[in-house]
Amino acid sequence: MGAKWSKQMERRKNIADEEKKLRELEESCGCNFPGSDHHPADRKNWIAGLNPEKVHLNKIVWPGTHDSGTNKIGIRMISRPFAQCQSLSIYKQLVLGTRLLDIRVNENRKVCHGILSTYSVDVVINDVKKFISETESEIIILEIRTEFGHTDPPEFEKYLEEHLGDYLIHQDDQVFQKTVAEILPKRIICIWKPQKSDPPKPGSPFWSSGYLKDNWIDTDLPATKFESNLKFLGQQPSVSSRKYFYRVENTVTPQADNPVLCVKPVTNRIHGCGRLFIAQCFAKNIADRLQVYSTDFIDEDFVDACVGLTWARIEGKA
Repeated sequence: MGAKWSKQMERRKNIADEEKKLRELEESCGCNFPGSDHHPADRKNWIAGLNPEKVHLNKIVWPGTHDSGTNKIGIRMISRPFAQCQSLSIYKQLVLGTRLLDIRVNENRKVCHGILSTYSVDVVINDVKKFISETESEIIILEIRTEFGHTDPPEFEKYLEEHLGDYLIHQDDQVFQKTVAEILPKRIICIWKPQKSDPPKPGSPFWSSGYLKDNWIDTDLPATKFESNLKFLGQQPSVSSRKYFYRVENTVTPQADNPVLCVKPVTNRIHGCGRLFIAQCFAKNIADRLQVYSTDFIDEDFVDACVGLTWARIEGKA
């Protein structure tokens, strides 16, 4: 018992030390970067506000949400705090400015996070279609994957094409160099990641898993995750030459050996470091590699940071 208590005290000290490390980094280096003072007049239409004829797909910093479909997962006040990573509906995330959605499904076409499931994927599709019907130039990256431990939903590509076919941007490496205006009226890059079914083929309406890469690490230590994100981002080519999307997640994950297992208090250890991370990308000369930037419990400030950097790139300031 004493050894277990001692280990918990050491874990809490490690967490406190890492939070302090990030605070001190912010105090010494600041959070300013090219475009950091830019705020979109209309987050719902922020790509349109930057001029679709000037916005190349590979210049966009895509604000993303991690485990996007978890706002109603589990049972409120009982199991939900252990799996909920977003508080807003899919539609409200998109209106706020989110442009990459991370959706996990099970064999019954239910959105899920691990063993917990929530609404049907129909809810996601309907929210996406509602948002598209209300906007003209907003491009969405829709990542859908079969969750670990589950089997692929039957005939899922057919289902997606029936519901989203008119909006789907077909898999094509040339898309990265195009402007939004050249891609319209198509609106959705749908990345489908099945567990065992055949992956999407070149030219198909869906994009395979290799088009969205990341280097996720399983930790609840904020500075460890922050530094890992910088390290792996630094190993990527510039967005100007890449033919895939690379995601950085501004999140940390509850660990079984720690008494704090609810998502929100754990991920809050790094949540406020969104702008600090971008500033550090510039300090380390790797800002030209940042592309998809995701978070838990997305808010206006996170979106504005991504939009601000996108604006700076388009205006030749970054």
